[in-house]
Amino acid sequence: MRTIPLAVTAVASALLLTACGGSGGSSSDSKNGSACSFDGVAVQVGPASTAPSAGDTGEVPVSLTNQSKPCTLDGFPGATLEGGGTKVALTTQQGAKAQKLKLAKGDAASFTVTYVRGKAGDKLSLAATKLVITLPGSSDSASYKWSYGPVQGKGSASDSDASVSAFAQAGD
Repeated sequence: MRTIPLAVTAVASALLLTACGGSGGSSSDSKNGSACSFDGVAVQVGPASTAPSAGDTGEVPVSLTNQSKPCTLDGFPGATLEGGGTKVALTTQQGAKAQKLKLAKGDAASFTVTYVRGKAGDKLSLAATKLVITLPGSSDSASYKWSYGPVQGKGSASDSDASVSAFAQAGD
């Protein structure tokens, strides 16, 4: 297995923070910031610490930077891998604990997608081509190209060996 750089983890945590949506807010949300949404954040996926061959572990950081009014990430980011007509929702990393992050304009958060590379053409591997991300509290989603190879399945291609971390504050 490969070790994943800390920078990758920080970037991934940042992306998770922007996963907050804007629905279901109360009047106090206007003072403290409502859920983050894609129309108010800039998202960067990668650069990744890719898994070079089948069985290796890779990490893809996702960073979110608030470009608008204050917003909050409260929960885990949502992530789905898609390929060949199959959609696989990723689980949260074992032991991960969500934290509530408030992002002022210019603040960043990140999360990481960790995956085990599968063998190309194997029936247990998902030939992923797209990563779809959602933010907690928001119904919006954003799609990004997945160029890190097939993802190993645990018992089938629809049960991938991939997960997301909790959001983490990025920067100073």
